[in-house]
Amino acid sequence: MTPSSDNTTAGEDRVSWIWDRGVYNVLAMAPGARVLELCCGGGFFTRYFYSGRAGEITAVDFDPRAIAHAHKYNAADNVRYELADIRRSLPPGIYDNVVWDAAIEHFSEQEITDVLVRIARCLRPDGTFSGYTLQERGDSVQHPDHEYEFKSKSDLGELLLRFLRNVLVFETIYPDRHNLHFIASDGRLPFDPGWPQALRLSRDA
Repeated sequence: MTPSSDNTTAGEDRVSWIWDRGVYNVLAMAPGARVLELCCGGGFFTRYFYSGRAGEITAVDFDPRAIAHAHKYNAADNVRYELADIRRSLPPGIYDNVVWDAAIEHFSEQEITDVLVRIARCLRPDGTFSGYTLQERGDSVQHPDHEYEFKSKSDLGELLLRFLRNVLVFETIYPDRHNLHFIASDGRLPFDPGWPQALRLSRDA
């Protein structure tokens, strides 16, 4: 199923996982941010979630069919789609946000580490890295298209902590999937004290 499809399987119209990834990634973006999106696919989330928040987006994918689809159906004035293999290099520049969403599991453990090195180098000092992946099922059955699956929140969080100082990993669990969402930065994370997009209040009981 694609997010733009009207055809859903049983129960999919009563769960939010299809859209969670877009909402949580936008949460990590400041208005007007300069964003790099890795493995953007056909650009649905690029256009309908991120482009309304970001100032400019460079969105890359290694599949020419995906980039062609993105250009045709999900173009936006502040989005530039590029064909790129992130295992070799990332587009040049410094970014406020890097999004690597629903794709980490398609890379080997070494490839993930190599890409994280590049991500850490291209983020501003207070820039934010976000995305989501699937947790390993625990029954020794791995999705045939996946190269690496994280075993737990800690497994993912400890890897990210090697590259960025502050890491938040949280899960959303549905009957047929266990999602791990992450936000990482050398600066503040969403809902940290002092995060400018929120006001935290409390009173004595």
